[in-house]
Amino acid sequence: MDERKWLVDRFEEQRPRLRAVAYRMLGSQSEAEDAVQDAWLRLSGTTYGKVDDLSAWLTTVVARLSLNRLRSRKTRSETHLPEPIIDRADGMSPEHRALLANTVGLALLVVLETLAPAERVAFVLHDIFGMPFDEIAPIVERTPDAARQLASRARHRVQERNATPDADVEVQRSVVDAFLVAARDGDFHSLVAVLDPEVVLRVAGGSVEVRGAEKVAHRAQSFSRLGLLRLPALVNGAAGVVCVLDGKPFSVMSFTIRGGKIAQINILADPQRLRQLDRVRLHPSGPGEADRLALCPT
Repeated sequence: MDERKWLVDRFEEQRPRLRAVAYRMLGSQSEAEDAVQDAWLRLSGTTYGKVDDLSAWLTTVVARLSLNRLRSRKTRSETHLPEPIIDRADGMSPEHRALLANTVGLALLVVLETLAPAERVAFVLHDIFGMPFDEIAPIVERTPDAARQLASRARHRVQERNATPDADVEVQRSVVDAFLVAARDGDFHSLVAVLDPEVVLRVAGGSVEVRGAEKVAHRAQSFSRLGLLRLPALVNGAAGVVCVLDGKPFSVMSFTIRGGKIAQINILADPQRLRQLDRVRLHPSGPGEADRLALCPT
């Protein structure tokens, strides 16, 4: 029993890092947690004396499990959005802060969703977690040189899509607020002014992708007529919004701000996926609204 407890304690020490690895590979907290739990089942059924480096062994197992899950997905779509991590606007929870360490904004995850499974795994393990290619190679069933090429192709795609946002959350919030005010007022010119000319709007749950400032501005004007309550939030650590209709979550909006302009808007509007999100309490954005609102009803 003492040896079992020791193993459980060592695994729990590794759990936050393993969840972070799996989330970047899978873009889903629930799938990431499943992969980590499967790794524990494999560890508990293994003679521990055969494991030289517990951290490396568990990372390898989680990576292989994640790769299998990625390969089993039927399609990868430009409008498929990863599962966002949502916190109140005044700060992230310690658990989410650990999960999002090393910067994993939603814009990066959207790009990762377009990669081939082996490319995604090689990129995440090497570029984000610093694993050498000779250790990545057997996971992706390639030679070290081939694994290096997988990560290089993925890196080129990430750089090409320029998925790194402005870092200052207060600046992000001011741009998002300006966008929301302009949308509420139906001010087309003010909307265009806060949008990057090449802005991309994606809506998951409706398979919608709109490109260009004027087209996105027109779409934002139509959203403003729905009568949504918009609650400020952090979405993957960046300024975002939870939209509520009739007391129930309607959508989650994440924004990528670059150069003081909105370069991407990703909207999760799938009711089933909204129900799967972590519960979070959000303060209302103005007087006269409910004191608190649960993102996900019980």
